[in-house]
Amino acid sequence: MDAFAVVLERPESLSLSRLPLTAPGDGDVVVDVAFSGISTGTERLLFLGRMPPFPGMGYPLVPGYETVGRIAEAGRQTGLHAGDTVFVPGANCFGEVRGLFGGAASRLVVPGARTVRIDPDLGEQGVLLALAATAYHALFPRFELAPPDLIVGHGVLGRLLARLVVQSGAPPPVVWETNSGRMGGTSGYEVVSPATDTKRRYARICDASGDPGLLDTLIARLTPGGEIVLAGFYSERLSFDFPPAFLCEARFRVAAEFLPDDLEAVRRLIETGALSLDGLITHRAKAAHASDAYRTAFGDPSCLKMILDWRTTA
Repeated sequence: MDAFAVVLERPESLSLSRLPLTAPGDGDVVVDVAFSGISTGTERLLFLGRMPPFPGMGYPLVPGYETVGRIAEAGRQTGLHAGDTVFVPGANCFGEVRGLFGGAASRLVVPGARTVRIDPDLGEQGVLLALAATAYHALFPRFELAPPDLIVGHGVLGRLLARLVVQSGAPPPVVWETNSGRMGGTSGYEVVSPATDTKRRYARICDASGDPGLLDTLIARLTPGGEIVLAGFYSERLSFDFPPAFLCEARFRVAAEFLPDDLEAVRRLIETGALSLDGLITHRAKAAHASDAYRTAFGDPSCLKMILDWRTTA
């Protein structure tokens, strides 16, 4: 069994290659992929060769952790069935080619327990489950906290954070964005340039920008005892000026990778209509044009989310 897969041979060298797949076991499913998403955070760092040391890191590798497809074969221990539509948060089934995160391929072999069964009517929007779960994990950790009143960045993650805050019934957050082309697409909240924001004190700030140089600016806007949640992925060392943080007793929290419970929570919100994914996918390409698609995703500011369509890749 084999599959076509996006392979990063080395930084800035990407191809579509046919790779052998690991034989499935009783706990595995074989998934025929319909769509996969391109991450402009971690995958961009992998493409540029700027990814910090990370478990499983190394080239060549298959990227991708936002994948939707139909089960072609289901092991008898999985509780799943051929024909089920599932979300797959990556795979490691390509032999000597690393799977980090391994979801950008026409076919995958993955433990059934790692998949999430979803409504087939979601179609391509199903790939957004990963970012929705990332946002949910940042907002609703295992201890009780109030939602943020300021979100930094109006990309897909920032929009999902804002939509989840509004959906929770909390007061709508303010969202900062410096790219005028990304200020639209709001849903019950306001997007402003930080230069025009006159509010000086926020109790909880959630950064979705991934900008390592913002901490001093954000600390200056905190209320005493306020918190900054780092929800982006940062390739460079973070630092800040200590006296302002000392004076306001700033707190910092790092939001790590989403967990299975987060995926299940957002799946319910999406399928009941409580969380909308509309307007977040802006670009699409056939998987055969993956090289151009990745460069567009990483270089075109108008691209919020690029989708690869694998349905005609034989």
